[in-house]
Amino acid sequence: MDNIMQVGMYYNNRDVRVEEMPIPRIGPGELLVKVKASGICGSDLMEWYRVKKAPLVLGHEITGEIVELGKGVENYKEGERVFVSHHVPCNTCRYCLGGQHTVCETLQRTNYDPGGFAQYVRVPGINVDRGVFRLPDEISDEEGTLIEPLACVVRGQRLAPVKPAKSLLVIGSGISGLLHIRLAKGLGAGRIIAVDIDRCRLKAAKEFGADATINGQEEDVPKQVRKINDGRLADLVIICTTSLSAFMQGLQSVDKGGTILLFAPTELGVDLPLPANDFWRKSIRLIFSYGAGPLDIATAIELLRFKRVELKEMITHRLSLEQIGLGFRLAAEAGECIKVIIKPN
Repeated sequence: MDNIMQVGMYYNNRDVRVEEMPIPRIGPGELLVKVKASGICGSDLMEWYRVKKAPLVLGHEITGEIVELGKGVENYKEGERVFVSHHVPCNTCRYCLGGQHTVCETLQRTNYDPGGFAQYVRVPGINVDRGVFRLPDEISDEEGTLIEPLACVVRGQRLAPVKPAKSLLVIGSGISGLLHIRLAKGLGAGRIIAVDIDRCRLKAAKEFGADATINGQEEDVPKQVRKINDGRLADLVIICTTSLSAFMQGLQSVDKGGTILLFAPTELGVDLPLPANDFWRKSIRLIFSYGAGPLDIATAIELLRFKRVELKEMITHRLSLEQIGLGFRLAAEAGECIKVIIKPN
């Protein structure tokens, strides 16, 4: 094996370069994984957050093949297809023991080396121990890149929770919103309404299970929700965009006794004005969901394995590593693009 590999080095959303770096050398308890597919996540496009750490190799939605085992690794073998989780919890802190794995300090520190937009990644021992999942034959390398984003959605809908026959409003119909729509449909949610300002995304929302759509730029969202939902606002509102106007639409569109799930952060430095007295009087619950824990990942794999959710149609662009700059531009511009995956090898 040549000791040099290609990577997609991120400088900003409009400048992602193909560069060379040494293939990582693994130590005891570690794995070397050849990356087969790596998805571009919406969080990769959060330039205000990424630029301050640039240049770096991004990518955390990967599938690959184990090509080398570190000393002492006994549970895996070369040639196995795997999904590798970039963040893993300690499983022993008070947060993990309380079921809040995503706020574990270990989870927020861990990662593989150098990132998924590379031909090879080194998987540290802690990730090998609790973040490597064998990829079932029923899941392709490409579809496996959706395990991590689906797991995040699984966690959010578990916390909310999504309930059968209860109405759902999803604001933001990018990949996260579409995953929420598809999973909620499979879980038996009632009327599902999708909001976006992009007509292509609204069309995709209908294709993936929304019963109705609203253009958030051209229509009065709460008014339209009432019109669609038999005079009522939504039982559950899931916000999947950083736009402040979208957050405000969500706050105004939840029914009494309902829940708002903030699945995305606001833009940097933006505080959300909250009608606390109104929510108190109406018993409205406001919850947040960041990331995914091991149970959510395992659940996502089984959902894909047994075709309880079909996601492969969400992959609209498959590009080589040499085209990663184009991939970031397509993902940032949205339009007809839903999910871009990079195939480094």
